[in-house]
Amino acid sequence: MRRADRLFQIIQVLRRTRKPLTADAIAAELETSKRTIYRDIATLMGQRIPIRGEAGMGYILESGFDMPPLMLTPDEIEAAVLGAQWVMGHADPALATAAKDLIAKIADTVPEKLRPFVLEPASRARPVVDGAVDALDMVQMRAHIHAGKKVRLRYRDESGRDSERIIWPVAVGYLEAVRLLAAWCELRNDFRSFRTDRAVAADYLDEKYPERREVLRSRWRKTLAWEPPTDT
Repeated sequence: MRRADRLFQIIQVLRRTRKPLTADAIAAELETSKRTIYRDIATLMGQRIPIRGEAGMGYILESGFDMPPLMLTPDEIEAAVLGAQWVMGHADPALATAAKDLIAKIADTVPEKLRPFVLEPASRARPVVDGAVDALDMVQMRAHIHAGKKVRLRYRDESGRDSERIIWPVAVGYLEAVRLLAAWCELRNDFRSFRTDRAVAADYLDEKYPERREVLRSRWRKTLAWEPPTDT
């Protein structure tokens, strides 16, 4: 790896974590020596890159630092295109369209020599055949997730029984053939998962749920609430 590339990668490694990283950890990821990392970090600090830390304690990149947009490596381009391909074949129509636009923007922005990684990628994602159709407005649902607002959901389980409940939506899981909506259910006083294609109707309320969105998401992550949908 060229030194310029390695300096760039050190910044990338530091920017993806909020905890201090030791030179040993960085060296292991970049497959180089700890001494080289010490020297490279000293160079970056000398160039006024806002890195804090010291040998033995670890290093962290201060918030607010930004690099020029779309300085992508070939592997990053492959990853972005592969992810966009998967979204095109598995997500709702709005996200699928956004994924197509993303690929077009990357192709228009990257240097000419990297364009084949966008237009002729080595990796491909298989599209879904006869995937489930959303019965919810997923654009509105994602907006309510971001806003931390409640939804009145009418849901039909696999036995055909309907129920109505107020939920606090947390996240949408895009699985291979179906999509699951994870939410706090006021009726059950617990997290539940709902298949979006089994939703009968939804009212998107203006009322915010009483818990901070970050706190609710943290509690949900601890439960891993992607269990099979249930009406109980």
